[in-house]
Amino acid sequence: MKRILLVVAGLWLVATLAFAQGRDTFNEGIPDRYVVKKGDTLWDIAAFFLSKPWRWPEIWHVNPQIANPHLIYPGDEISLIYVDGQPRLSLNRGRDVKLSPEIKAVPHGEAIPALPLDVIDTFLSRTRVVAPGELEAAPYVVAGQEKSIIVGVGDDFYVRGEIPAEQTFWGVYRNGGNYVDPETGEILGVRAQDIGSGKLKAVDGEILTLAATRSVEEIRIGDRILPVEDRKIETVFYPSAPPSGAEGVIMAVEGGIDNVGHLDVVAINRGEEDGLEIGDTFAIYKAGETVRDRISEDIVTLPPERAGLLMVFRTFEQMSFGLVMNATRPLNVGDLVREP
Repeated sequence: MKRILLVVAGLWLVATLAFAQGRDTFNEGIPDRYVVKKGDTLWDIAAFFLSKPWRWPEIWHVNPQIANPHLIYPGDEISLIYVDGQPRLSLNRGRDVKLSPEIKAVPHGEAIPALPLDVIDTFLSRTRVVAPGELEAAPYVVAGQEKSIIVGVGDDFYVRGEIPAEQTFWGVYRNGGNYVDPETGEILGVRAQDIGSGKLKAVDGEILTLAATRSVEEIRIGDRILPVEDRKIETVFYPSAPPSGAEGVIMAVEGGIDNVGHLDVVAINRGEEDGLEIGDTFAIYKAGETVRDRISEDIVTLPPERAGLLMVFRTFEQMSFGLVMNATRPLNVGDLVREP
């Protein structure tokens, strides 16, 4: 009888701990239901329900009647339910569904994004990281229309270099500096700063005539052209934990400054070869300060302090871009990123 009671007590304790751990994932005072609004992001909703938003996939209860439960639309209802005693989030579509042979197609573009896409749009579609020497080897702008130096949309400009005959559309880039690994000193890539786009009009030997079709800044002599990337652009991301033991350093922040804040885009020195994937979420730690120990008269490095979160939204072989989702104190280039 004692053995049976001990087993029952042990099972009860395990179940209680599992429930407590599951419930601790959720924020205090959350409602049982939340209706998705236009302008929401998946991160907003995950942070609304969860103290650890990157654990969203772990507590998501998949309703088999919903074709793609990972796409969430305004008007959908997210409910807090319990499955086998564990708290879970469930999705109920906010649109009327008629049981008939018809299939109603809903564009993916109507789904809410995981991140504020307007903040990272240029990094998704145009900003590039290229290998050292790639820009220097690319064709370059030699003049604008009527020998002008600065070119805007609608103007022609002239480029010198050799290009594939079948390539019509080109991006215009400027060297934005190297991404240097602060730990090893290795150049992980070169920022090809997006300047604009052009369409090839004519080829005369090694001189190319292009029409400027888009301009973020004025196109200048010395700017380089690269073929427009033909790649799939992910616009839906899902927060998740990074590979076990993954850690790195913030190498740079967009804009060429050293300070980092909420919704800033940063570059970290870890990428696909380290197992990183889009959606991986890191905790940001302030590098420990060095202080003088007045007792022993030596220098002591204080431990790092957690100060924010970032989510990776684009990966390259040796580095990645991430968006700072929150910051509890000012951050800087050189701060650490670790498993949350």
